[in-house]
Amino acid sequence: MLLAPLLAVIMWWLTGGLEPQARKVATIMVFCLAFWMTEVIPLSMTAFLGVIMAILTGIADISTAFQNLGHPIILLFIGSFLLARSMTRHGLDKRIALFILSRKVFQKSLFSMFLGFSLVSYILSMWVSNSVTVAMLLPLMIGVLQLIQEPESRKSPAPFFLLGIAYSASIGGVSTIIGSPPNLIGVNYLAKEGISIDFLQWMIMALPISLSMYAFMLVYVRWFLKKFRFSADGIRAYVEEHTHTQPPISKGEQITMGVFTLAVVLWLSPGVFNLLGMEAAYTFMSTYFAESTVAVLAALLLFLIPPGQENGGEGTLTAGDLVKIDWDTILLFGGGMALGQLVVTSGLADVIGAGITSFINPEQLIILVFVLVGGVLMLTEVSSNTAIAITFVPIIIGILNQLQLPELYPVLGVVVACSMAFMLPVATPPNAIVYGSKQVPISTMVKTGLLLNLVGTVVITAWVVFYLSL
Repeated sequence: MLLAPLLAVIMWWLTGGLEPQARKVATIMVFCLAFWMTEVIPLSMTAFLGVIMAILTGIADISTAFQNLGHPIILLFIGSFLLARSMTRHGLDKRIALFILSRKVFQKSLFSMFLGFSLVSYILSMWVSNSVTVAMLLPLMIGVLQLIQEPESRKSPAPFFLLGIAYSASIGGVSTIIGSPPNLIGVNYLAKEGISIDFLQWMIMALPISLSMYAFMLVYVRWFLKKFRFSADGIRAYVEEHTHTQPPISKGEQITMGVFTLAVVLWLSPGVFNLLGMEAAYTFMSTYFAESTVAVLAALLLFLIPPGQENGGEGTLTAGDLVKIDWDTILLFGGGMALGQLVVTSGLADVIGAGITSFINPEQLIILVFVLVGGVLMLTEVSSNTAIAITFVPIIIGILNQLQLPELYPVLGVVVACSMAFMLPVATPPNAIVYGSKQVPISTMVKTGLLLNLVGTVVITAWVVFYLSL
């Protein structure tokens, strides 16, 4: 409450040479950044506070300032969150996890069991919120970890298991547009620059980065797990008990899986048609079945189709489910996008870009990308990845414009970096969830995550430079 106004006053004093609009936006953004980092109020309310300040200071009129609340990507958020809610409500996510863990290949050793959990976390987080994925796996994992822990031993593999699952969810979330909020933010800002990215194109670019980081993370966690002994009998008994006590697959689960499959097919179809050179089909699908339209259609189907008698004649989702999705992230996105747009329209992004480019040689592309990616990744450690993406993506676009460099791949790298923070609980929701289990000391998280942060910066930079070379 004291730091934010103080920083805002300092910013106002330091930016006397700017145009009035850019000066006001810089002051508001510093104020909001302090609130986001310290979480004085919910993140979404900080975004709205920034928008209100912009209106009161004459930077934007009310209709312009709040128009992002009706942005199609907001609908994509709502639809995908409702799909995830249906999975959780009907137990489909837990059934998938137990099915994978019941495979004998994942019961041979401590690492193979971790691999089973990790794969579930990695794959689910592509399509479901990474926080929902980790929250779903956590109780199942804690039950299994109790069997692994040797009573006479003070050391436990639990911290590395839990951290590995959180890291898998964060890494998997960058693979699809809907996997993590910063992905959607990056796609939207690129669209404003005239660069359109469909669902499949994002996967083609982001999945290699994600798989590279995931492979390193597996090798890294395996090195820690080699120090612990393992007995497979207790694990098999636990998985079998939970598998056998599960009820038969319900109508709600069948409907959720059917609707989810339909949504994925429709999301991927425009990209497939584009790759095959079928321009008419691509145009039709892009026009009538855009990502946002598909997400809302899928959600509506879940409300419309009743799962037999088990739900009292109501749909697979009901009105009560609407209040249980992550509205804080949805509203943060809407308000934050308004602030991000003001950074661009006020000219502030270009001013910052010109300041940075004055001492950067455009020829040193690798260094530039490394600094941008590494800087954003470390900032994400102390603030919401969504808030960092909203704040810094338009600034980075301004830098790239000043240097007359292509925007697509550096922006991709920065957006992916927003989800690759592994050192602190506040960095990402998965980190916070496993830290809340009281089984992951903060010192262990910092030491384990530091190397992953460094490797993540190098891996993302390498892929971005490779893409630019093509």
